[in-house]
Amino acid sequence: MSEHYWTARAMQQQGSRFYRALGQALEASDAVNRRLIYQTWPEACWDFYQRGLRLAEVE
Repeated sequence: MSEHYWTARAMQQQGSRFYRALGQALEASDAVNRRLIYQTWPEACWDFYQRGLRLAEVE
């Protein structure tokens, strides 16, 4: 599965209400909007990307 899938999944499972919604947006986004999300919230996306890697390892 793609990197943004695991990042979005971590946001939805482990984030606050805002990050759960952002994770849903990330999961549904096309490449242009995905890039916009990554550019707007780079630190948060990196944090949830790393969490997503851990989720992927477990599954």
